[in-house]
Amino acid sequence: MQDVSANVVERISRDPFTRFLGIELIDLRPGYSRLSMEVTEHMLNFHGIGHGGAIFTLADAAFAAAGNSHGQPAVALTMSINYIAAAQQGKRLIAEAKEQKLGRSAAFYHIAVKTEEGELIASCQGVVHRKGQFQYGPKA
Repeated sequence: MQDVSANVVERISRDPFTRFLGIELIDLRPGYSRLSMEVTEHMLNFHGIGHGGAIFTLADAAFAAAGNSHGQPAVALTMSINYIAAAQQGKRLIAEAKEQKLGRSAAFYHIAVKTEEGELIASCQGVVHRKGQFQYGPKA
């Protein structure tokens, strides 16, 4: 995480929603992130498997981290997800976001959610809008 500013790492690590779900930042580099989450009982759907919303949230958090890793604020324009396999309670999921193309005002990402054992759970594509040329920091 040494290639990303400490301020960006701190902001991403302190996200209230992801902290509530127990999502942890494992690795962050320019255009890349890796996060993890354990599927807990309160994340199950009525079929007793990992809720799609919980899986999407993990993927979205990885997408947001990679998109903001350059220090320029970025917000999601679109994200699509394909669910490949069910996530079971007690499994630790790893979301890995990789930048495919970085432009001046948009960037494109692929996000894979897998179990620790490497089973593909979901595959995603996302596009962020890169906002302005200012850096993160206190508002003036």
